[in-house]
Formats: sequence, structure tokens, C-alpha cells
Amino acid sequence: MKQRINLLIAFSVVALVVLSAVQCYLVKTTYDYKVAQFHTQIKNEIAQITNNYSDIDSVLVSKKEALYKNLSETYFLGRKNRLEIKNEVLRNEYQSALTQEIQRKFERDLPNFKIDFAIILNKFILYQNTKKADTIFSEKPFIQNKLYGNLASLNHAFLVRSYVGTTNGNFKNQEYKLLTEDSMYVSVIDWEMIILRRMTFILVLSLLSILTLITLFIIALKALIKQKKVSDVKTDFINNITHELKTPLATLGISTKILEQKNIRENDENFNSIVSTISRQNNRLQNLIDQVMANSLAENEIELQKEKIETEDFLQTIVNDFKITYPEIKIITHFETQKTNLILDKFHLTTAILNVLENAVKYGSNTIVIRTKQFEEQFSISIEDNGIGIAKNKQPLLFEKFYRVEQGNLHNTKGLGLGLYYVDQIIKAHQGSVNVISDLGKGTLFTILLKA
Repeated sequence: MKQRINLLIAFSVVALVVLSAVQCYLVKTTYDYKVAQFHTQIKNEIAQITNNYSDIDSVLVSKKEALYKNLSETYFLGRKNRLEIKNEVLRNEYQSALTQEIQRKFERDLPNFKIDFAIILNKFILYQNTKKADTIFSEKPFIQNKLYGNLASLNHAFLVRSYVGTTNGNFKNQEYKLLTEDSMYVSVIDWEMIILRRMTFILVLSLLSILTLITLFIIALKALIKQKKVSDVKTDFINNITHELKTPLATLGISTKILEQKNIRENDENFNSIVSTISRQNNRLQNLIDQVMANSLAENEIELQKEKIETEDFLQTIVNDFKITYPEIKIITHFETQKTNLILDKFHLTTAILNVLENAVKYGSNTIVIRTKQFEEQFSISIEDNGIGIAKNKQPLLFEKFYRVEQGNLHNTKGLGLGLYYVDQIIKAHQGSVNVISDLGKGTLFTILLKA
């Protein structure tokens, strides 16, 4: 049974992990799709800016083209090398002005987004007549080759568009062509939060799904553990009640056979002794059955027959009867109250207190101290023994139905595990409470609080 439960739990954990992984994969796929969709949206909206920026500031664009022409002719004359041409292209005087113009256009046309951008120059190539192309530079996109913009890095930016521009010119009756290529990269500030907001419904639904799976798994696991516990308790109860019933039944069987003997029937003393034995064992069987029946009730199902009782006299009567049954047990009473009248059910409360006393004897006590105190509107009955005590981890289970503290062999201490459960139910039915304080080897203290 235990192995099957462990396998079931293992398979359930694996299934839960797999389902959670699938759910995370679907969320990740949706996230990637939303990112691509967002990039496409930004590209489409930025496409309103023309490739040559003439709609931003035609004067600045004209000055930029004039600069390119001048640098090309300077290069043809051999006055500057390629590195110098590259540096002058990248550090032209129009950088700041054109950057501000483009930034203002983004703020005006895309007010819902905060955009940082960079326009990177990738190529600057000169063609003179039919000669081989003279490449001033041709590189992959690097932030160091930034023409315009305020981006400091391309790490979190994405490509919006690439633009190839050509300029035809004539220098000393020789035609030439200038080819440039630049790319625009943009980064939308807080773009992750924008996408997450767009995924709110999916994220909430996924989270609820995972939490539901985990909750159902925990509920099923708790139900399984509870079922196993009930099964163990049931087995324990059957073993105990079988043990309890065997003794009186065996005694009854032996006594019946003895009565069949003629010499026993003719001897009044022996006959009466056997009849008394049969009567006691019959009463024991009846008590066992009554105990099981009585303890099947919860506190709200117990019908109390309450009456006004002088509590100290009532407790002393219980002590006197207990001494007759257990003359070897020393009972000490310390009643700090006198003539306290309470409304109680004598029958049920007597059984409850006797159960606590008998429990002390079962678990090794030879001295029991009973005290009474009164705290404002509560009457306290404490029963302290010098028995073997109860481990801390067992104490919360003491008042559960059929629970018995194991002491090695299951049947070392006889009982059905109903005595303290019955005590708890009876005290609760009186709107009171019972608690226990104990240490192994130091005895046990039960305290019953009743409404005064």
C-alpha cells in the first residue's frame, strides 16, 4: 500500500512538472510572438519617416550631402586618407541638430512610446568611372559608427530599416558615384512592461491554471494521506478490539466448560465464583460495546442530563470508587475550592474523569494528584500522574478517535484508543476544554476547564 502511494505521488509530481513546463513553453512562445508583433508595429509606425529624412529638415539634409561631396573630392585629390574621411563623416557638425529633429518627430508622431534611436553608417564607397570601387569603409553595424541618435549601445535595440543612398557627381570632368548605407536602430523604453501588459490576460490565465493544478495536487495528496491514515487507524482499531474481545470470550468459554463439571455444580462456593466470573466478563464485553457506541458520537450529538452538583463531593465520590478498583494506586487530593456548585452531567463526566485516571494507571503511574481551582468564570480540575509521560510529537494526537500511543508492541497497553477521545467530546459538550502537558519520564498533567 505504502509503495503504491509513493509511486502515485511520484507520477503525480512528474505530471505536474510536465504540465507546468508545457504551460511555461506556451507562455514563452506567446511572449516571443508578442515581441515580434511589437517590433513590426514600431517599424510600421516609424516608416512614416522617409528614408532620406528630407521631410524632417531639408536644409540639414542638403548640408549633409554637400559635406559628403566635399569629402569625396578631397579624397580624390589625396589630401585626406580613408581614416580621416571616416572620422569627418561620423563627426559632422549636423549630428546634434538632426538628432534633435528626429527625436522631436518621434515624440510628435509616436506619443505613446518613449524611443531612443541610433543611425549607424555601415558603408561609404566611391566609384570613379569604370575603375574599381574605392571603399572608404564597410563594416558591420557598430555603435561607434553612429551618425545620429542618442543610443549608447545596440544590445537592447532592434533594426527598423536599412537605407542605401547614392549620389552622382562630377569632378574635373570625371564622373563618380558615392554609395552609402546606414541602418536605424531603436529601443523603446520599458518595452518589456508594454508587452507584459498586453499579455496580462494570458499570464493571469496561465498562473491560475498552474495554481489550480498545484492546489488540486495538494488536495489530492492530503486526501490520499488522510485515507492512508484512516486505513491505518482502522487496522489498528480492528487489531485492538480483537485483542480486547479475545480475553473475555476465552474466559467465558473456559468458565462454561468448568460449569459442565458435576463436582463444580455441586460446590456452591466454586459455582458462585464461576458465575461471578461469567458475569464480570459479560459486563466487560457489554462495556466494550457501549464504549464503541458512545464514542461514535461527536460532542454536538451527545445528550447531556445536567443537574446542579456540589463539585468537590462529586469528585471525592469518583476518587473513592476508583480506590476500590485500584487499591494499590495512591490518590492525593488538593481541593482549593469548597462547595462549588456547577451544572453538570454526572454520568458522562464521571466516565470522562475515570478514563483519565485509568489512562494514568495503564501508562505506569502509581501516584495521582487531583487539584481543583477557580479562575473567575472557570473551574479547573487538574489530574497529574507520575507515569511514563507522552512525547511532545504525540500530544496533539491524544484526543483523536482510536489513537493510542505506541509503546513498542501494539498491545502492551490494552485499550481501543477511545478513552481520551471520549473525555474530549464530553468536556466540549459542557462548553469546556481539556489540555495536556507532559514530558517523557516525567509524568502527565491533564487540565479540565469547566464553565463556572
